[in-house]
Amino acid sequence: MAAKKLIYPAAERNKDPILSVLRRYIQRGTSQKFLEISSGSGQHIAHFAPHFPHVTFYPSEYETGLLESIAAHANGFSNIKDPLKIDITTDYQTWGNGIFFEKSIDYIYNANMMHCAPYQCSIGLFKNAGKLLKSNGVLFTYGPYAIDGTITPESNIQFDKSLKSMNSDWGLRELRELEKMAEENNIKLVEIFSMPSNNKVIIWKKD
Repeated sequence: MAAKKLIYPAAERNKDPILSVLRRYIQRGTSQKFLEISSGSGQHIAHFAPHFPHVTFYPSEYETGLLESIAAHANGFSNIKDPLKIDITTDYQTWGNGIFFEKSIDYIYNANMMHCAPYQCSIGLFKNAGKLLKSNGVLFTYGPYAIDGTITPESNIQFDKSLKSMNSDWGLRELRELEKMAEENNIKLVEIFSMPSNNKVIIWKKD
C-alpha cells in the first residue's frame, strides 16, 4: 500500500497546524461523523484520525485517480471509511448510494479546494453543508482568501494571478462573499485562524 501513497510537501507542512485548530472544536462523545470533501492525497485525514478515535472519518475526492492514494493512507485505521467519489456540486443524497442523511454530520472539512476549483464548487460546499450538518455542526475550510477585496501578501496576489491564468474560474475567494453564501444556508462564520504560508482556517457553524 505504501507505494500507492502520494505525498504532497505542503500537506506535510500544514497538517499539524490544522490539527491544532481541529482539537479546539472536535468534541468528546461517541458516534460522531467527520466528512472530508476533496481529500487530495489522503495525508490529512490519516494524520487526524488517530487523534480522534471516537470519530468516524469519511474521505472523499472528485478526482478518481486520487482515491487509491487516499485508501493507501487510510489503510490500517479502523475509524476511516473507504474513500468516496463525490462531486460537491451535486446533491448529497446522490453520494455513496445515499449513505448520508440530513443533519447527520458533526464536522465537514475542506482544504485547498475553493481557490483551485470552479466557483460552483464553493456554492455546492455551503449548500450541502447546510443540509448535512447537525445543529452547531462545524465546517472547517482551509486555504488562502481575499478579505474585504484585498489579497495579502504579495505572494498570494501572484498565486491568485497564476490560478486565474490556468483557469478563469479559479482564484482566491472573497471571504465576505462566502459569508453571505454561508448565511443563505444557515451557517455562520465564527472564527478565523492564521496559518503558516499565509493561509487561514475558517470556522463555520450551522445555526
